[in-house]
Amino acid sequence: MTSTQPEAPTQTEAQPQADAKSETMQNHEPGPTPISSHLRRLVLTGFMGAGKSTIGRLLAARLNWTFLDLDAHLESRTGATIPQLFERHGEAHFRRLESSALASALGQNHTVLALGGGTPEELTNRLLLEQTPATFTIFLDAPFPTLFDRCMLQDIARPVLADPTAAQLRFQKRHPLYRRLANRTIDTADQTPEQTVEAILKTQN
Repeated sequence: MTSTQPEAPTQTEAQPQADAKSETMQNHEPGPTPISSHLRRLVLTGFMGAGKSTIGRLLAARLNWTFLDLDAHLESRTGATIPQLFERHGEAHFRRLESSALASALGQNHTVLALGGGTPEELTNRLLLEQTPATFTIFLDAPFPTLFDRCMLQDIARPVLADPTAAQLRFQKRHPLYRRLANRTIDTADQTPEQTVEAILKTQN
């Protein structure tokens, strides 16, 4: 009785295996992190020191989206800095300009938007955020002492913090607005920016 060796696959038979392997390798190439398909913008809110800009840039990079800082967007539209706008026009006029800039920003798709710390104080802004479809707002929360210490470590002029007591009162006034506006609150007190980004992404999957 003679034994027969299995025949080697012909080139035609082997080709589908190679194609399948190639397809598998392509499917495992790194790409943008998936997110709920209906969402078009993620909005980060919170007090100064919350890390909205830092986390926003990291998050946008993970999603392959655009990052937009509302204060920078407003300065670009007006050709003036935030302090200059306050000085020239007063806070009431500044807030109207801010609302217009927010409406413009919310018209963009696939965008991570970082709000100014005082943006949610205006009812107009809260309504814009709540009524714009495909928008998900995240409150980056931390206790005031943690936020204050973070700001002190940054080389950024923050006149609002010159009086810590007044700054804490401002924080206490805004805190319930941040919570009420947000679709999700994330405690960042003991997290690095990278860990916060991971926490945000987990809420979207």
